[in-house]
Amino acid sequence: MPENKPETWETLKSLKERIVCRIDVSREVSDREVFEIIDEALWEQSRKAYLSIDERFKLRKDIFNSIRRLDVLQDLLEDERVTEIMVNGCDKIFFEKDGRLFLSERRFESSQKLEDIIQKIAADVNRTVNEAHPMVDARLEDGSRVNIVLPPVALNGASVTIRKFSKGVMSLEQLIDLDSVSREAAEFLRLLVRGRYNIICSGGTGCGKTTLLNALAGCISTDDRVVTIEDSAELIMEGLPNIVRLEARGANVEGKNEITLRSLVRNSLRMRPDRIVIGEVRGGEAIDMLQGLNTGHCGMSTGHANSPRDMLMRLETMVLLSENIPLHAVRAQIASAIDVIIGISRMRDGSRKIVEICEVDGMKNGEIKLNRIFGFQEINEGQADECGSRKIVKGRLVKVGELKHREKLRMYGLE
Repeated sequence: MPENKPETWETLKSLKERIVCRIDVSREVSDREVFEIIDEALWEQSRKAYLSIDERFKLRKDIFNSIRRLDVLQDLLEDERVTEIMVNGCDKIFFEKDGRLFLSERRFESSQKLEDIIQKIAADVNRTVNEAHPMVDARLEDGSRVNIVLPPVALNGASVTIRKFSKGVMSLEQLIDLDSVSREAAEFLRLLVRGRYNIICSGGTGCGKTTLLNALAGCISTDDRVVTIEDSAELIMEGLPNIVRLEARGANVEGKNEITLRSLVRNSLRMRPDRIVIGEVRGGEAIDMLQGLNTGHCGMSTGHANSPRDMLMRLETMVLLSENIPLHAVRAQIASAIDVIIGISRMRDGSRKIVEICEVDGMKNGEIKLNRIFGFQEINEGQADECGSRKIVKGRLVKVGELKHREKLRMYGLE
């Protein structure tokens, strides 16, 4: 009974209705009990119409996912090769796998079922999403980032975008194995983290900024007190005993009790942090981050930008939009606070690579100078990928300059 046949949907719907009626909602029912009820219903169904072992197993899993998990999205969430899931209404589900986009054969049985899944996702992280507040950011239990947009804002039905993250933290060694960074550059970055340099990872959407930030956090000393600040908690800081994780909170239905990233950044400065790690700087918190880094604190963050140079301009824009400060003062703050900007890119073959490592080298004639230390040089296009339609990008991250400001390395005995 293939999944795309109408009779499959009818069978699934009928079975699910019977199973839901048998679940005792007056008490907490375990997953094991739900499976037992499903098995009983499937046995009854097999007596009416023949079901193979494979069909029974698949129906069992689909029904359980529909009742207790995220329905047709669950299989995609469990596939480690899938990195992004995009729902465009109840009947179109796209997913990214190995850097390629595919249209799934699965679909939600109705718009109401998609709405139920959306409300479950939002409720699990105490967020509200409805016609009055049709857009929300949330996260799943595994840390995956979720963006939800409801009608009437979304014209072709509710939209759900899920950015998945690896279940374990990817280390610098693993990034070297994946050819995302050279060993020389990785050792250089490890030295910068140990020397308490202030670092920003910049790049476009889905290029691996958070993955790199997690890898760099693995180089932090276990003696440090670390405060992480995020809009939706995604960072995985393993092996750090003294860590405080802060997460922003949206306003309630009355428009009150909002806790912004900016207020969390300000509060973190009073928590005696050795390191402040901001998941992503995207607004008014930029000025508070710069002021914190300029008053003796050490920090790391990510930001959306096409290059390290563009990242500087974005920081300027974020500060100017939030505060009435002269441009030259803003640039002086940035030049003093930020030590290194890492540029990350998603290549045309779908791979993620560090393409630039630049040192912020003060100011000259009112402009912030950048000292390029590492740059990616493409050698040639290698062999075709497994689908045969794209060629793998081959290249290396080459050292093209030297770190000029070594005071922090000398201070910590690392030079």
